[in-house]
Amino acid sequence: MEKDMTIGIPRGMSFYNNYPFWYGFFTALGIKIILSDPTTKQTMSEGASLVVTETCLPIKIYLGHILNLISKGVKNIFVPSLQSIAPKIYNCSKIRGLPDLVRNVIKADVNIIEPTLDKSAKHQGLYDFLTEAVKPFGITSFDEIKKASKQGWKVYNNFLVMARSGMNYKKAMHYALSGKVFIEEEGKSKSSPINVALISHGYNMYDERATMKIFDKLENMDVKVFTSLQLTDEQMAEGIAALGQKRYWANENEMTGTAGHYLKDNKIDGIITINAFGCGPDSLMVDRITRKAKEFGKPMLVLTIDEQTGEAGFITRLEAFVDMLFRKKRSKIIADAEIKEYDYVPQTNICDSIFAEK
Repeated sequence: MEKDMTIGIPRGMSFYNNYPFWYGFFTALGIKIILSDPTTKQTMSEGASLVVTETCLPIKIYLGHILNLISKGVKNIFVPSLQSIAPKIYNCSKIRGLPDLVRNVIKADVNIIEPTLDKSAKHQGLYDFLTEAVKPFGITSFDEIKKASKQGWKVYNNFLVMARSGMNYKKAMHYALSGKVFIEEEGKSKSSPINVALISHGYNMYDERATMKIFDKLENMDVKVFTSLQLTDEQMAEGIAALGQKRYWANENEMTGTAGHYLKDNKIDGIITINAFGCGPDSLMVDRITRKAKEFGKPMLVLTIDEQTGEAGFITRLEAFVDMLFRKKRSKIIADAEIKEYDYVPQTNICDSIFAEK
């Protein structure tokens, strides 16, 4: 029987950060990728129906995407267990136990491909992880896997180069998956009167249904948005140190590190954080960021999302925050404006000549 060389990848969790790599890697090995459809209200409600209410929104969405892949007839579904990305740097328990969660709540005849990445464990490196990911397809050659990983990194690095240049996420992803690198001319990039740093995880920010197209909304308000994608790992590490913290969580760069960097950046007018209701690590990080934002004198808006979040209230809070930033910046410009002082000396020559004639 011919082996099924297709793999389903849910549009959730690590997908938003790592998909360029997986696209290059699996494609180079002749494995066809089937993506779940973009998140809808149905995706969220179906995923939410499988778990307890307290489960965070990203996990509910992820489970909804698993169901979507099953409805497409996909038999091999990629659900990696990302335990630790560096020594003593861990993911949250839900991400670490994702394959177990999927197996326990979804009862379907599917093959869960669940490689484990745990760099805090001995003798467990990237190539072990990649080998485990493609073993179900009968691919065991180290040379093939290594060669495919290079193609994965090529696509990923192309994506990162474009994203760091300021290109928006969707455009950078499109070009990277097409095998192209396109850097927009700096002079052609649109300048905006207000600059905002958006602090969140990729699976929150770039899921357009979860955050109701927040990038489009801010752009329509004439706001330029900066994210962790514009920063290097070194800049985010410095950001964590600037807030007096040490990195523990795997995705802390996206939160504490990014916030720390942009809080020090004078061109950033305000900070917006987005976190999922019930996320323990995020609640701790947002609390630290809030306290530091007060010290730096940076306005900050905290947005918490779940499957019940209404778009009207979401937009109202964004509009009020942006309006406040405009007013604050306008007041500063007026206060900083130099008013030239001068002595007025009237021209009296004409008067003198008149009196002289009399």
